[in-house]
Amino acid sequence: MTDTQITADATADAVPPLQSVAWLHIRDGRLLSVRTRGNDTFYLPGGKYEPGETAAEALSRELAEEIGVTLAPGDLTEAFTVHDVAHGRAGRRLHMTCFTGGPATVDPVPGREIAEVAWHNAEDFEVCAPAFRQVVRRLTEAGRL
Repeated sequence: MTDTQITADATADAVPPLQSVAWLHIRDGRLLSVRTRGNDTFYLPGGKYEPGETAAEALSRELAEEIGVTLAPGDLTEAFTVHDVAHGRAGRRLHMTCFTGGPATVDPVPGREIAEVAWHNAEDFEVCAPAFRQVVRRLTEAGRL
């Protein structure tokens, strides 16, 4: 192993995982997803924390900004956390805390950086980010999709 490889490996390990939140909203056996402008990959609605926010506060803010859905942090319930590689982040790890909650029906509309809102099922893996695929697998195994 060369010094360059050792340095690169040590640097990658030193970078903390990207912390994010996501909303699991299922309708008619399909999971709500979003695609950002200039990207062809779908993600779960949500995003990164801002300083001082709890996970539920961050998700509440992100949902309002991304898809125009207003949910109080207290209406969200933590479901599970996904650990994967962050899509498009050169191998950086991702810790994505997923939440359920809110009304059974919503009319999401693209906002801010969102180009498209869509509903995906277990057959739509190829258009979704790695962490999204892991969520779909978990929800499918649980009989929710």
